[in-house]
Amino acid sequence: MQTRTKGGLSIVAALSLSFLCSCTMGPKYSRPAVQTPSTFRDLSENSQLQAQSASLADLPWWEVFKDTKLQELIRTALKQNYDLQLATERINAARAQLAVTRSSLFPQVQADGNFIGGKENTFQTKYNFLTLVGDAAFQLDFFGRLRRATEASRAELLATDAARQTVVLTLVSDVANDYFTLRQLDLQLQITHETVATQTDSVKLTKLRLEHGVATKLDILQAQQVLDTANAQIPDLERQIAQEENAINILLGNYPSGVPRGLALVEQQLPPEVPAGLPSALIERRPDIREAEQVLIAANAEIGVAKAEFFPQISLTGSGGGAFGRSSAFTSLFPTQIGIWSYGAQVSQPIFTGGALRGNLHLATSQYQQALIAYRQTIQRAFGDVSDALIGYDKLHQVRIRQQDTVADLQETVRISTLRYQGGTTTYLEVLDSQRSLYAAELSLASARGDEYRSLVQVYRALGGGWQQ
Repeated sequence: MQTRTKGGLSIVAALSLSFLCSCTMGPKYSRPAVQTPSTFRDLSENSQLQAQSASLADLPWWEVFKDTKLQELIRTALKQNYDLQLATERINAARAQLAVTRSSLFPQVQADGNFIGGKENTFQTKYNFLTLVGDAAFQLDFFGRLRRATEASRAELLATDAARQTVVLTLVSDVANDYFTLRQLDLQLQITHETVATQTDSVKLTKLRLEHGVATKLDILQAQQVLDTANAQIPDLERQIAQEENAINILLGNYPSGVPRGLALVEQQLPPEVPAGLPSALIERRPDIREAEQVLIAANAEIGVAKAEFFPQISLTGSGGGAFGRSSAFTSLFPTQIGIWSYGAQVSQPIFTGGALRGNLHLATSQYQQALIAYRQTIQRAFGDVSDALIGYDKLHQVRIRQQDTVADLQETVRISTLRYQGGTTTYLEVLDSQRSLYAAELSLASARGDEYRSLVQVYRALGGGWQQ
């Protein structure tokens, strides 16, 4: 009993010493210094896109996109989209991998049992024996190899979680982008149908004027040209609408079908201002930057793992058990009990590996440098995305405003030219030219509206908004 006590104290002392004397190999991680712009490019004092401490990306997506039908589509996509489901399963896999890696920090205990029974015919001896054995092993992490490996696995888990947030952000923006494209095509189809109706009436009116001798056959043919042009646009727009609906349903995890509509494109709400926020906050807000940093943290920890491989690996082992049974001999039954236990230590020190350990360290160092370059590149591209999106939204807003003026001017031109033709002061060719220009301008205005809403989506996405649940 005294020997067991001393052995137990020795094990406790060794464990305590291991924790007191252990160190962690490899560099301690600190966020790299990255020079970032103090402001986003092309934000003049008179611009509506002035940088402020608040950012459009701080708002959840349901406060940015007010169309209730669009909100329903986004919610469905977040529940059913297969890319998002895969990203979620990758988190589960990374969490399981962390549990596997972290388990090495704890003692590993295993129990074995064996039962044997039988009879010996020679002496008519019956026996039953139960053997129980327990083995325990604990690897002392003197040089932090296991802790660094656990740190790397934890960083990979966080990187996977950030990757999932990137998928959510992309999914929300893709659904919104496709929905605004769909509403743009709906508006263009509506304009085309209205043009067809107007030109059908115009052709009828021209035929009536021909019957009364105030128009020519050429006038009828010219009026028919605009009608034919508009009619030719209808099947192509219907094709684009159906394909856009299919694309939205794929994002939703559904088979191709129709898509419910909400507000018309001209009824959609634009925010009164689009604050970009502080450039320094972009690093914290964008999940792809956080993912790149977690990959960098994991690579930094792997350097520690590679360095620890140069040093001894020490393990404590222990086992104990016993055999319990009965045997019959000389017509008597005698119970038997046998107990054994042992403990020890094992040291493994690499002596010659042909350069494998040093090569592994160089590999880990190179992978860290690659992760560092990728981290800085991700930040640079993020600022490029934001700048492009902000400039695009500002300029496309101006395009839409000026295109509205163009449509208003052409509407007045059509009205005046029609009156002049009816008064006999001009030919129908003047009316035809103004009608063609108006139809093209209305289609362009619908495209400009769609571009403006899609550019708002790009600003929200570039700033890192949309992944909030």
